[in-house]
Parts: sequence; C-alpha cells; structure tokens
Amino acid sequence: MLFDTHVHLNADQFEDDLVETIERAREEGVQYMTVVGFDRKTIPKAMEIAENNENIYAAVGWHPVDAIDMTEEDLAWIEELSSHPKVVAIGEMGLDYHWDKSPADVQKEVFRKQIALAKKVKMPIIIHNREATEDIVEILKEENASEVGGIMHCYSGPVETAKECIDMNFMISLGGPVTFKNAKLPKEVAKAIDLKHMLVETDCPFLAPHPNRGKRNEPAYVKLVAEQIAELKGISLQEVEETTTKNALEFFKIQS
Repeated sequence: MLFDTHVHLNADQFEDDLVETIERAREEGVQYMTVVGFDRKTIPKAMEIAENNENIYAAVGWHPVDAIDMTEEDLAWIEELSSHPKVVAIGEMGLDYHWDKSPADVQKEVFRKQIALAKKVKMPIIIHNREATEDIVEILKEENASEVGGIMHCYSGPVETAKECIDMNFMISLGGPVTFKNAKLPKEVAKAIDLKHMLVETDCPFLAPHPNRGKRNEPAYVKLVAEQIAELKGISLQEVEETTTKNALEFFKIQS
C-alpha cells in the first residue's frame, strides 16, 4: 500500500482520463493520495476530486509563483476550506526564485501569511522550494512553523538542510528526481535520512521518475520512487511502502 502525498490530478493534463488514472494507481497499490490546489483554478478542482473519491484528500494554499495575484479574500477562502473534512494541509506555499512573475518580497509576505493561517487553524503546511532554500529555512524559523510542522515537498536540497527541517517538525518527501541518474542530492538524502521522517510523492503530472522521465507523470509511478528508496537504503520495498504510508496517515491525521 502506498500514499502519494502530492499529486495534481486537478491539472488540465488529466482532464480526459482522470478516472482511468486513479484506477491505474489503485492497481499499483496506491491507496491514498493528496491533491494539491494552489490557485483560484486548481483549488475547486482539488476539492471536487477529494469529495468524489474515497481515500483521496486535498491540500489548499497559494503557490509562490502566483503570490502577486493573491488577495485577502483568497486567504479567507483558504481558511474557510481548511475546516472541510477532506482538507488535510495548507499549501503548497513557499518561495520560487526560478520564475520572475512574483517579486521576492511579495512571495515572502504571502508565505508568512499562509504560515500564520496554518497556525491559526492548526494544520500542517506543504512547502514549495525552488532556488530559495536559505530564505525558506529562515522564514520557517522566524514564523515558528515547527508549531504545525509540514512537508518539504519534492525535496532536492542537501542532507544537512533536510536534518534542519526535520528538527523543525517537517517530513522529507522524495519524488521522481530520486530516480534520475544525475540527481546526486536526493539519492544522498534517501540514504541518510531515517525512513520515519520520509514520505513519497509524484508531483504528477510533473517530474516523472525513470524510466518514464519526460512523459506525463501519474500516481501509479510513485511505486518507482519507493523502489528506488528501497534500493538505496538496502531494505525491502514492503518496508518503504508500509513506513511511508504510516508516516503520511499519521502526519495528515487520517484514520485508516
């Protein structure tokens, strides 16, 4: 049994075969998923998918790339949705210095507001980080994010930072890049971090694991991520599946 902790089944890429995609995942043992909504278009779709599918949950937040578009009404909307029984986290949120749509200061302000909201509603957060590790860790510390904890989504940083995040009550989630031949850091993290602090994800439709790299990613492929972690750690696939699923269910406070 597997728990894909970060999917975007609400993306346009799944518009024509959503039901079949979910069925393929179930066939591969993916019993649980969290669909992440991050703007005005994807949040309602995440909620719809979660409401209509057993063992599929939703996270709601605002993506840093679109931080410049977020209003106080949007923040109030996220707060309202946080009380829904199928919503298990606030996010994804964070910083993204790769794209230049939203200025860094705006991203930081929106990030801090969402951490404050998560603390208010007592929910964990999901962190998006692209080329902004130092600033993200600093803000998490300044805002006492350890109070609610969270997930370092699709973690790609060094082992030292991963340990720093674990100390702040964060889980380390690995996705497709851990299977890439040239991805040195995720492999080092997979080896070094205790399995009790780890989750698995696809971030589908993005970042498909090897040997599907470059194709549309989907939840069924999370098994490839788990297999790679098992190989790197020298343990059984069953142990990775059981432990990461248990971790996710406890983290999201889901009664299995």
